[in-house]
Amino acid sequence: MKLSVIIPCFNELKTIGTVVDAVRNSPYDNKEIIIVDDFSTDGTREKIRNEIERKVDKVIYHDGNMGKGAAIRNGIKEATGDIVIIQDADLEYDPNEYPIVIGPILENKADVVFGSRFISDRPHRVLYFWHSVGNGILTFLSNMFTNLNLSDMETCYKAFKREIIQSITIEESRFGFEPEITAKIAKLRCRIYEVGISYYGRTYEEGKKIGWKDGFRAFYCIIKYNLFR
Repeated sequence: MKLSVIIPCFNELKTIGTVVDAVRNSPYDNKEIIIVDDFSTDGTREKIRNEIERKVDKVIYHDGNMGKGAAIRNGIKEATGDIVIIQDADLEYDPNEYPIVIGPILENKADVVFGSRFISDRPHRVLYFWHSVGNGILTFLSNMFTNLNLSDMETCYKAFKREIIQSITIEESRFGFEPEITAKIAKLRCRIYEVGISYYGRTYEEGKKIGWKDGFRAFYCIIKYNLFR
């Protein structure tokens, strides 16, 4: 089994080195690491070129800021592993939990696995109330249209059989990726599992980027990709 880890990255100078080392030291020796730098301007790109390129299998440099969805899309195109997992370039998700996330696929029970931040007894940093409310509303609306019973549609940790995710045309270039891919996976009638994971969330002062505008875009994408695709 070969695991492809896609790391979309934008202005993560403080964390990119630590995240790459954590991914390299995570379980499963047979893995490829693909970084997609989305035109970082804080020194992240230079750090990747000077210190990190030799530690990973491939780095894709965008010529302009295209968005997280575009970074994931371009990383997935290059993946060659049996399983593909998304890893944010911050420190919110723990690569040591890869066995939990991809376990159902390895056991041939699932085609896609969502790592939920809300169904686990693992550590979970206490942060923004309204973020959790917004996430709950978006997950609820997504479930209404997909007829799934997910608890965390917006999670970063999603693992896919490579042939499944590479068969899907990803259209969203920014944070609309999450509801889009959920809708398209549901329409494929894939075997979807959900597992509990830990979550070490960041504040905006620490570098968190998602905002209220992304919530409205996610709502739009739920409607668009469930009803008009």
